[in-house]
Amino acid sequence: EEETIPVVERPEMDRWIISSLNSLTKEVTNYLDDYEPTQAARAIEFFLDEQLSNWYVRLCRRRFWKPVDKNNTSGKKDKISAYQTLYECLQTISGLMAPIAPFFAEWLFQNLNNITQKIKVSSIHLSDYPIAHERLIDASLEERMQLAQNVASLILSLRKKVNIKVRQPLQKVIIPAIDTEFEEKIRLVEGIIKSETNIKEVEILPADNNFIRKSAKANYKTLGKKLGSKMKWAASKILELNDDEINKIQENQFLLNPGFKELNEDPVYINFDDIEISTNEIPGFEIAVKGNLTVALDLIITDGLKKEGFAREFINRIQNLRKESNFKLTDKIVVIMEEKAAAKDIIIEFNEYIRAEILAEKIKFVPNILDGTKIDVNNDTFLINISKENI
Repeated sequence: EEETIPVVERPEMDRWIISSLNSLTKEVTNYLDDYEPTQAARAIEFFLDEQLSNWYVRLCRRRFWKPVDKNNTSGKKDKISAYQTLYECLQTISGLMAPIAPFFAEWLFQNLNNITQKIKVSSIHLSDYPIAHERLIDASLEERMQLAQNVASLILSLRKKVNIKVRQPLQKVIIPAIDTEFEEKIRLVEGIIKSETNIKEVEILPADNNFIRKSAKANYKTLGKKLGSKMKWAASKILELNDDEINKIQENQFLLNPGFKELNEDPVYINFDDIEISTNEIPGFEIAVKGNLTVALDLIITDGLKKEGFAREFINRIQNLRKESNFKLTDKIVVIMEEKAAAKDIIIEFNEYIRAEILAEKIKFVPNILDGTKIDVNNDTFLINISKENI
């Protein structure tokens, strides 16, 4: 029913997924033109899973369900933009997959088009095949978002490794920059990284920093086949590589014997697969490396961070109770909970934030609850009752 919002007027997240959708359309069309339906299907699957579901929809979920005041035109436009963007993605996907998944594509098309009548045909198989719009493809934006995904993935893998839940805030992550362009890209997606990984601060170091130092050793599995008798020489040269040289290897081929002409030798090139990279140990930090990307996660949890983590876990338990009670997303509630000193102090400190997240008019503390629901927050148990505000 709403007028279509031009893509250029939509938020950056919408412009990114629309750009990715048009890049996908080009890719799938090329695969099908080359009679490669398997590759086409894999490209569609990757887009749906990694980009549309696990990134766009998840990061935009508040935009989909948040109530909008009739007088708040910007909020309404933001919500409509999210729905129109998702709709366009799904409708295009139904067309892209039609030649290789005809029945599901038809089901998806009918569910979408029967409501909107945007496409004046009775079947997806009677419509034109999707065409990529070059003007909507922003390669720089896609690169930035991929970088944000890679950084977030590394941070989340470190959290999992040391068993720190995502709901527990951490103070900072340190990322060495390869160059100024890399730093600019990180700064442009810094907010997404912090939000997605629950980190307070992203600190960027210059490439020649002394805080995180890399070292490399030869990967005998790949180099042994290439170099044969030169393997021992190459292994010793790789041990001498500095951070800058390791970074170059992570991006492109690297010439291990630059003076080969004077020595009347053949050039010896190595790439990222030919080396194994490690970093120095830093007390209080956990470090991960993927390609030319390195992140160092600060693991120190201060009292303030611990309290905020408790508040976030408490919110999660209340949200689960809301679902179990079949409350609507917009239902306001009253929370009555068993009084325990430590928890009470934290909930009072974060009262406004907690109530906004769980849509609670108030949180009451009572000495005893006879018939409550038992919840566990960071190994501390409470009895609690929630009810709709008007009950």
